[in-house]
Amino acid sequence: MNQIDRTRRVHLALLAAAGLLGLPAQAQDTPPAIDPAQFSACLNELKGSQAFRAITPGTFAQHTANLAADPTVLVLLNRQPEFTMPVWDYLAVLVDDERVADGRAAYARWQSTLQKIEQQTGVAPQVVVGVWGVESNFGQNLGGRPLVQSLATLSCFGRRQAYFRGEFASALRILQEGHIAPDKLSGSWAGAFGQTQFMPSTFFRSAVDFDGDGRRDIVDSVPDALASTAKFLQNAGYRRGEPWGFEVRLPAGYDSSGASRKTKRPITAWRADGLTLADGAPLPDSLPSAGLMVPARGGPAFLVGRNFDTLYSYNASENYALAIAQLSNLVAAPAATPMAFAQPWPTDDPGLSRAQNRELQTLLLARGHDIGSADGMIGAKTREAIKAEQQRLGHRADGRAGQKLLAALRRG
Repeated sequence: MNQIDRTRRVHLALLAAAGLLGLPAQAQDTPPAIDPAQFSACLNELKGSQAFRAITPGTFAQHTANLAADPTVLVLLNRQPEFTMPVWDYLAVLVDDERVADGRAAYARWQSTLQKIEQQTGVAPQVVVGVWGVESNFGQNLGGRPLVQSLATLSCFGRRQAYFRGEFASALRILQEGHIAPDKLSGSWAGAFGQTQFMPSTFFRSAVDFDGDGRRDIVDSVPDALASTAKFLQNAGYRRGEPWGFEVRLPAGYDSSGASRKTKRPITAWRADGLTLADGAPLPDSLPSAGLMVPARGGPAFLVGRNFDTLYSYNASENYALAIAQLSNLVAAPAATPMAFAQPWPTDDPGLSRAQNRELQTLLLARGHDIGSADGMIGAKTREAIKAEQQRLGHRADGRAGQKLLAALRRG
């Protein structure tokens, strides 16, 4: 997966999937004016270019006739997230009770299909479900922007036009070959779509027709989407039968300052260093080698293998990959399995689940803050309301939604 795809996923897909990318446009985010004639001239130039050589004139005309540019995607292209989340906040929303329950239901419902996918690709069923849950909340959040409009706009204006032209051409090819109906080809502003959010070019590298209907439909066919996800991970080097890794306990005084998942050592070397599983049991031989990953000093530590790296390649964020990994563990575990890691995160103010975010917003609304609806999406208006309440309570006014503020508002 190329760098622009990775960058988009790190900064946008993670927050959107978590219900956290609710950033309304500010004054400086006013969409630029776009000259329709300039847009039309750009499209005319594109249809004869090398990047669109596989697209017939009829396909191009059919899907671009009377097409208007969408300037709002240019705002999103240039925006950087204004709120940096610690790892415990990421995990709190991406792996909460709701998502685990939904994941267990999906795991049970699609078990037969997932087993067949594992036979063909070697990718464990729970890992596929983990990706599905984090990427689109099991198909509930697919994104609603028409890909052709978004990618055409990004192909003609703004940064990285060459990259987006390739994705635009791939999107038109998807329509030309009949894999996805035009009214179904919608997704994120940057072009990711489907149950597990593929970019159009990724679709042609990894999408498969698993249900045998002659189309690679990762939007409406769950079997196609799940099998395509497994194919992506297989192509990335997923190893059959190996775990992604496991939480470990570090010996007292162990120096983990240079820890890196990229520095793989044999499990025997980690045993010699005194590392054990989180419960104190000896390290298993299920991984030939692993790297040590410590997302936050003083928090949980993990030995991760090659399969964790394949999750990282899907999204290029260690925290995001850890969310997928932990969700995959929990959806396949008994219902009584603890949600949290054995070692707590180094904070006295843990993050909130989606249900707790909704409760927090309900309490803010009751106090007269104009934040819209209690949808669990902590956007700019909610953060301003949080700051106001933090100031009133004498807390640090950083706009972060945490357990301390929720507890204080519950007390009234």
